[in-house]
Amino acid sequence: MALSPKNKAKTPEEFLKIETTQRPKNSVGFSAIKNSIGQVSKYMKITDAFKLAKKMNQKGGFDCPGCAWPDPDDERSSLGEFCENGIKAIAEEAQSKTIGKDFFTKHSVDELSSWSDFEIGKSGRLAEPMFLPEGATHYQPIDWKAAFKKVSEHLNALKNPDEAVFYTSGRTTNEAAFLYQLFVREYGTSNLPDCSNMCHEASGSALSETLGIGKGSVTLDDLYKAEVVIVVGQNPGTNHPRMLTALEKTKKNGGKIIAINPLPEAGLIKFTNPQSPVKLMSGGTQIADIFVPITINGDVAFFKAILLKLLEQEELKGNVFDKVFINEFTQGYDAFISDLKTYDFNECLEASGISKAIFDEVFDLILNNNKIIICWAMGLTQHENAVDNIRELVNLLLLKGSIGKEGAGTCPVRGHSNVQGDRTVGIWESAPQAFLDKIEAKYGFKPTNKHGYSVIDAIKAMYQEKAKVFIGMGGNFISAVPDTFYSAQALANCNLTVHVSTKLNRSHLVTGKEALILPCLGRTEKDYQKSGIQMQSVENSMGVVHTTKGVLEPCSDNLLSEVAVVCGLANATLREKSKVKWLQYQDDYNLVREDIAEVVAGFTDYNKKLKQPAGFYLPNGARIRQFKTKTGKANFSKNKLPKWQLKENELIMMTIRSHDQFNTTIYGLDDRYRGVYNERRIIFMNREDMKLRSLETYDVVNLKSEYNGVTREANSFKVVGYDIPKNCCATYFPETNILVPLDSFAHTAKTPASKSVRITVHKV
Repeated sequence: MALSPKNKAKTPEEFLKIETTQRPKNSVGFSAIKNSIGQVSKYMKITDAFKLAKKMNQKGGFDCPGCAWPDPDDERSSLGEFCENGIKAIAEEAQSKTIGKDFFTKHSVDELSSWSDFEIGKSGRLAEPMFLPEGATHYQPIDWKAAFKKVSEHLNALKNPDEAVFYTSGRTTNEAAFLYQLFVREYGTSNLPDCSNMCHEASGSALSETLGIGKGSVTLDDLYKAEVVIVVGQNPGTNHPRMLTALEKTKKNGGKIIAINPLPEAGLIKFTNPQSPVKLMSGGTQIADIFVPITINGDVAFFKAILLKLLEQEELKGNVFDKVFINEFTQGYDAFISDLKTYDFNECLEASGISKAIFDEVFDLILNNNKIIICWAMGLTQHENAVDNIRELVNLLLLKGSIGKEGAGTCPVRGHSNVQGDRTVGIWESAPQAFLDKIEAKYGFKPTNKHGYSVIDAIKAMYQEKAKVFIGMGGNFISAVPDTFYSAQALANCNLTVHVSTKLNRSHLVTGKEALILPCLGRTEKDYQKSGIQMQSVENSMGVVHTTKGVLEPCSDNLLSEVAVVCGLANATLREKSKVKWLQYQDDYNLVREDIAEVVAGFTDYNKKLKQPAGFYLPNGARIRQFKTKTGKANFSKNKLPKWQLKENELIMMTIRSHDQFNTTIYGLDDRYRGVYNERRIIFMNREDMKLRSLETYDVVNLKSEYNGVTREANSFKVVGYDIPKNCCATYFPETNILVPLDSFAHTAKTPASKSVRITVHKV
């Protein structure tokens, strides 16, 4: 009997043999070197590892398929411009084992569904296209022409183009992403949900409204020159390890660092630079000058408390606010101040969970410095009030004049290596009319300006059978989205699901009536086309566009590049109706970039600019105090404290990554920086909360969340006591995505509220 979509989507509930140690207070160093060597020696050919290490994140090399942290503009380390998790990423992508016909003949979809995400990801690189017919138990081989025909038949059979959903993962290059959105728009829909919808959409919404651009305003050089860097809702030691090198440089230059996070993270406590023999021997650099153990979703309250005290000092002494900047470059100051005065300092401080002593330390640094950078990630963006979180940070920077000058500004730190670039070149369900007009002028068809589906909307549409075809360009959709069981049924309701992927993942096992897996080249591989080996391009977190070019031979002769996959799909689907010469793009990616230069602002002379070894910066108005908002100025905003309250016995849960993880990719089963080994099904709890519930270490518990009358359950987790604020707890995703309600998301942005889920804990 076939497993239900629900059972295929959930992670296995079996326990491994958990081990825990005292939480480490240092990061990277010799342990990172050891673990990096262990990863490449286990999964890669050593010769391939050396080739890749020399070219990874180097000028003229390939961009790491992991995070989007920028590379230095000037000299890059000859020892290797990469981190431990970057090595894990390429070891996963360039693993020596491949899978195809024989593998899928041996293992049914139901059997593979019983494997852990770690086992699925480590099964090997996908080597040939695979097709799952309706009612079949096993994937079977299909050639590329037949695969494209299958997709085209489904798309052309739909009553309306809006019955198709075209998802994009952030690893897709600028060239592939531009062609993908062009295909989708010529097909006739704006249904372009992407992983931005699930992570930094709240950042883009808040920053566009307040500063006129949905990106950060700083460069790496600004980080080096900042007087104060606030790292809030972010764990760079695991998610963006090369950021620690930049923060080390901030400290060397006299800057101070404030870490605001519910969990004390090893990377923000101390960093031992593995490229410095002196640091390796001496024990590294203390990163955070102040650690602020904020309660989950206490950020608006904490920053509002700071704003209130700053206002008090401004009214007492003056010269606290940058009045010259405020008067010339901002709008809404008086309304903002009037609203701020309606809040009580003590109530805000209490809501944040921070002691007065720690608050005073933070306040003194902010009061006495004006070159301030605020860095953040999903700890701020995955709440119902996520947009308010970001807008409140901007209020602080505007008061201090810390926007558009050296050593100051906004720094949302992106995850996937080109998630920002994908949006820049058009992967957007609500693209600006100016962009759509450029498409029409260039290609001669009129794109719909109807707002398309975001991720949340797409899941609902598939569940309600309003959308019947799902195509995913990269990523692991089912393991990334909230409300796992609902989302699994949504995919199962489709007539066809298609995934363009490098490796097997759980999304390939939660299928529509028919399913295709289309294997593509990885970043590490050479891309051979008729005009020669192709280079592509990506955009990093700080708006630099640069090249990426593979080093290794493709792991299979039956792979296509993402560009070739898109061109093949478009050519087969649109045929003679298309006004675009799709197959020419496949032959020569320079032609794609010539079109991007005409259509996308900031890309003039694209091919020429890419010849610069370090790439080029895209225009950024906030960086130069040209605020392209509706008012023409930077806007203050009024933000409320979150209203929710915990019921008796409830905890507020945040989902987090382990150190052996990047997004939904599980590299290993350890969380070294939190002292947890060989287990993922755990819940980190405050030890006093454990006592109140008569729980001991390693007790097995079930977790329940209730939202709008619907109860969701995740069973079989082991309790681990941890330094986390009272009434708060943390679990890994995707194991607890099942508890995240689909209807709990950020206003305006619709990012899922995965960092503030109210749960109860039940001992088994």
